[in-house]
Amino acid sequence: MQTIDNYNFSNKKAIVRVDFNVPLDKTTLEVTDNTRITAAIPTIKKILKDGGAVVLISHLGRPSGGYEDKFSLKHIVSAVESALGQQVIFAGDCVGKSAFEITSNAKPGDVILLENLRFYKQETSGDDTFTKQLAKHGDVYVNDAFGTAHRAHASTTVLAKYFPNDKMFGYLIAKEIKSVDKVLNSQQKPLTAIVGGAKVSSKITIITQLLDKVDYLIIGGGMAYTFVKAQGGNVGNSLVEDDYLSTALDIMKKAEAKGVQLLLPVDTLIADSFSNDAAIKTCAIDAVPDGWLGLDIASSSIELFRKAILASKLILWNGPMGVFEMENFQQGTIAIAQAIVEATENGAFSLVGGGDSVAAINKFNLADKVSHVSTGGGAMLEYLEGVTLPGIAAILE
Repeated sequence: MQTIDNYNFSNKKAIVRVDFNVPLDKTTLEVTDNTRITAAIPTIKKILKDGGAVVLISHLGRPSGGYEDKFSLKHIVSAVESALGQQVIFAGDCVGKSAFEITSNAKPGDVILLENLRFYKQETSGDDTFTKQLAKHGDVYVNDAFGTAHRAHASTTVLAKYFPNDKMFGYLIAKEIKSVDKVLNSQQKPLTAIVGGAKVSSKITIITQLLDKVDYLIIGGGMAYTFVKAQGGNVGNSLVEDDYLSTALDIMKKAEAKGVQLLLPVDTLIADSFSNDAAIKTCAIDAVPDGWLGLDIASSSIELFRKAILASKLILWNGPMGVFEMENFQQGTIAIAQAIVEATENGAFSLVGGGDSVAAINKFNLADKVSHVSTGGGAMLEYLEGVTLPGIAAILE
């Protein structure tokens, strides 16, 4: 299989599928978080260094089909130029005559950004005629968009077949695969998975998959209250999925049978309303008074989880410990993030993935202090669950 390191891009035009689906300010339409842009820069620079030209293709948002100004990639050009340190040529289409004129005249060292792929419904349907048009833009295909690798779209999957001997992963997607494989397949122990977030229902598959791998499974966030209630605890008005109480008990039984230490919070920070200005106090997590709801883990839980994290050689974090968007309920998530950073400094490998975990570690400015922060929430979860991602398979075939 071709890799970006053993391929010479000299005088080649490389079609690079990036994930520039970045957040924009609703008023100014300026990029508010350029993490995904900066993550793609090493791949772009490698191609340019070899003497190649780069044709960047991406989607932005979910347009209904057809041009919508708020989803135009023209709004991110300056952010890409700033991250890359050179001019980027913008094409106002991705398959029209004007776009082909620009890419056909590309010279070594040029970087061209095509317009939003999803302005054509054929992108998401994986239409072959549309894909064949996209393929005309270059000589080689590089997929560096892990965040869309679980979508069988024209640009993420179908396009690869037009470059049977000239297709490869970019540096970002290669690192994503390596990082997840290291967590799932390494023989290093202990391996700790920290799973948080609101609902058990959205994490059943990943938890089940992890039970065959981990030594410690830490459950936090809103989903913890379903486990507590399933054991007969009082959780007041805390978030609970009553339909999943038996599922929670089943997970606990499976963990015990497999020798996995499943750790639940023992205390919680509770509030009398879902508000940063609510009255707050701490109590045992199984003794939440009626009318109160748990919005974060408290000190004893933090210490319990911290000990497991610091004893670990491999760490996977997916999901916050509380409502970290509110200042009064972010201490649990901050403490867990700091424990992961400390463990990493001590030699552990740490992988952070899943939208809210990534948002949290970026919010607290700790992203550069863990081993890897995944750029693909849904894709990373499916990969951890053992799902074959079409964007990955298309390169490996």
